[in-house]
Amino acid sequence: MRGRRGDRIAINIQEHMAINVCPGPIRPIRQISDYFPRGGPGPEAAGARGCGDAPAHLAPLALAPPAALLGATTPDDGAEVDSYDSDDTTALGTLEFDLLYDQASCTLRCRILRAKGLKPMDFNGLADPYVKLHLLPGACKANKLKTKTLRNTLNPVWNEELTYSGITDDDITHKVLRISVCDEDKLSHNEFIGEIRVPLRRLKPSQKKHFNICLERQVPLPSPSSMSAALRGISCYLKELEQAEQGAGLLEERGRILLSLSYSSRRHGLLVGIVRCAHLAAMDVNGYSDPYVKTYLRPDVDKKSKHKTCVKKKTLNPEFNEEFFYEIELSTLATKTLEVTVWDYDIGKSNDFIGGVSLGSGAQGEAQKHWSDCLHQPDTALERWHTLTSELPPAAGAFPLA
Repeated sequence: MRGRRGDRIAINIQEHMAINVCPGPIRPIRQISDYFPRGGPGPEAAGARGCGDAPAHLAPLALAPPAALLGATTPDDGAEVDSYDSDDTTALGTLEFDLLYDQASCTLRCRILRAKGLKPMDFNGLADPYVKLHLLPGACKANKLKTKTLRNTLNPVWNEELTYSGITDDDITHKVLRISVCDEDKLSHNEFIGEIRVPLRRLKPSQKKHFNICLERQVPLPSPSSMSAALRGISCYLKELEQAEQGAGLLEERGRILLSLSYSSRRHGLLVGIVRCAHLAAMDVNGYSDPYVKTYLRPDVDKKSKHKTCVKKKTLNPEFNEEFFYEIELSTLATKTLEVTVWDYDIGKSNDFIGGVSLGSGAQGEAQKHWSDCLHQPDTALERWHTLTSELPPAAGAFPLA
């Protein structure tokens, strides 16, 4: 470097205050000694300001990249780059999964494969993630499925299959699958990371569809327990008012039941199979029910048509696999109605009604078709899923403790 009069000045590296990193050759900023005198006069000080070539160790400094001068590290050193930021626009991660709608078995299979780059939720910069599934609209607890929890990872691999039973073509048309990724916390409430909502109409029967989607930030609706008494009362009032305005025919869905019907021409009677129920409404404080099923063949003048399954404890997806037989002629059966009700068993008090369905010539939709097919196809076992509604058959209400 040359001075004002063309003299070459020797620069001591210890006298640098900063480095000028503007485009072009790296040049040192002026020294302190240019503005202030040295600590004391003497030949050493004068020699430092004398003429001569720059020290040899100045050249490597001038050619070094700015990152090295600032002590920065590069990704080549094997360290993971932490892309997490506390800003709201931070990516929450991605989730990879497969969906398959099996039309023959009326099942929806969801295989949760893996997640990548989840947002850290714990103090150690990691998370304890798990995945929850909900079918919307519907009761959350009744149709919730959940994977296992993987500890201390932001890139979990579950490879776990969760299955919904009793899924019909109507569900595929109208329902949405909500997939939520959460962080499990043993000392406090579990934390929400992100979610994905997939309309089931995007699926084709018996064709597996692969998804790899970024998680989205959704604010969960407040639970009824977190509301004040006044808010809960207003919420219930508005819900009932909305249902009343939409019409008296609007019934709340309370789950599904798989029934098997077969008329035996050899035994001259109707064989009713209670196979299983799926995502029933929860009636107990623990979030479950103790369900059992009752059947009646109406009209029942002698009150001898009641059959009842065993009670399944603490479940919303019970499997019964029980059969009941009604001895009756086919011509007489055409005038009857089969009432099927599901109850929650309680000790020492009245049992809670979960839901019911009636099958007969006066029924509608799938219930009427199932009954008609049974009458026209004797000696053939016909299995169909039916929706349980909140409507309580008048006759069934006479046996709350049975």
